Amino acid sequence: MRLIKMAVLFAGMLGAQVAGAQIVKEPAEWTVETKKTGADSYDIIFHLKLKTGWHIYSLTPGGDGSLIAPSFKLDNSTGVKLNGAVSEKGKMVKKKMEGIKGVVNYYSGTVDYTQPVTATGTPRVTGSYRYQVCTDEMCLPPKTKKFDVILK
Repeated sequence: MRLIKMAVLFAGMLGAQVAGAQIVKEPAEWTVETKKTGADSYDIIFHLKLKTGWHIYSLTPGGDGSLIAPSFKLDNSTGVKLNGAVSEKGKMVKKKMEGIKGVVNYYSGTVDYTQPVTATGTPRVTGSYRYQVCTDEMCLPPKTKKFDVILK
């Protein structure tokens, strides 16, 4: 009987801890689009919208070298060639952060990342992007997501 009471008490304590745990939903919403910029030139645009209180580091995050910048990778696609580096557009915040040496560069709210490409025909482009989002108190583990777009 005593063993049953202890098991019930333990189960109740465990349930209380699980109920009190904070579940973090995905704070980053990504969409990918393409825009024709010339006869055989296109932009692949990665739009990011962050929930309030979250940020993503810049492509050049600054700081002490410990920050994870977003990265974008295109799979080998026949007829598609990178035309320069990825650029970012948004309202960059530059500030010192506790626990990190140097000035840190990041975006809150929205940011667009653009990869220019040159292509023949209207090929499908696949690839992936890797990113990490943070609050002032914590960072979520980095995520890698795949994308698939038609250049049009």
